[in-house]
Amino acid sequence: MKKFLSVIHIAIIALLLSACGGESKTSSASFEAELIPLKYAENLTLLKGEGYIEARLRNPWDTTAILRTYILVDKDQEMPEQLPTGTIVRTPLQKSLVYTATHCNLIHELGAVESIGGICEIQYIKVPEIIEGCKNGTIVNAGEGTNPDIEKIIDLHPDALLLSPYENSGGHGQVEKLKIPIIECADYMETSALGSAEWIRFYGLLFGREAWADSIFASVEKNYNELKGMATSQPVKPRLVCELKSGSAWYVSGGRSTTGKLYADAGADYAFASYPNSGGVPLSFETVFDKAQDADVWLMKYNHPTDKTYQSLREDYAPYANFKAFKDKNVYGCNTAYTKYYEDFPFHPDKVLKDLIKIFHPSLLPGYELKYFSKLAE
Repeated sequence: MKKFLSVIHIAIIALLLSACGGESKTSSASFEAELIPLKYAENLTLLKGEGYIEARLRNPWDTTAILRTYILVDKDQEMPEQLPTGTIVRTPLQKSLVYTATHCNLIHELGAVESIGGICEIQYIKVPEIIEGCKNGTIVNAGEGTNPDIEKIIDLHPDALLLSPYENSGGHGQVEKLKIPIIECADYMETSALGSAEWIRFYGLLFGREAWADSIFASVEKNYNELKGMATSQPVKPRLVCELKSGSAWYVSGGRSTTGKLYADAGADYAFASYPNSGGVPLSFETVFDKAQDADVWLMKYNHPTDKTYQSLREDYAPYANFKAFKDKNVYGCNTAYTKYYEDFPFHPDKVLKDLIKIFHPSLLPGYELKYFSKLAE
């Protein structure tokens, strides 16, 4: 009986929520709108119309298709009589449910942390205000992003869900039935670090921090391009291998991914730069070793209570010791259990770039100390 009532509860609330968001039914053939220029983002288009802003998200896995179209309308303005077809989102968002630590960190930086009503994956979040909010009940902890607590989401009644899409994921499960606007945070699928960072301008529009977001991006762009110019002008580019074996596969970043481009911008000869992928590529250990055994530098990211050492690497998998970078003691680790690499990289790639330049070209950036990576101890 209890289970039956719970199902009825979800169904009723879902119907109520459907009146608050979802797809615009307007499909007029022509709307005059001014293009908001973007310099680097390839999967995002912004248009300013009369009483609305249209945001088109290109499908990163099928660039001939649109992933989502959002029609942003100010909460304080009357709804225009006619709008382009798309998901209507009333802005600024005031009670969003955010699935990722990366976007929680960004919203905090935009000065809109009070607009976060709920989160997922609390174990990865490092923003003190959000952690405290979950403890005192002012922010809802909806559990795991892959299987969030639907009843908690219904009770929260958020004005939008912010989550990251994945290829062939089959959709977003039960939350799609609630008719709450789902913001697909596909920034990570851009093909350049600045392209990913430029999405901050979209999030600024969502949270009513447009000028703030534009200012942050302008600073990031300036810093990044200055650092890139410094690094890519170096005559010697150290050969680079990255990451670790995970189970039977070793995932490497494709040459067209934001990470692959970052290595090039830092002045490295990345061993897998020729791979045309814009995401991760699973390879066997033998393939990685054959192509990168002579790499001068080895970078790895991991999440662990203690830092990795050369000894622990050897204990994890003895063949690691056969890489040149291991023998030369030129391996650098980034322990994401306490560093903010994943929070900073998408929207502040200039900060990560600085670390990489210091590793690849030690004579540059005198006085700079590594923020994310550190050389492995014995």
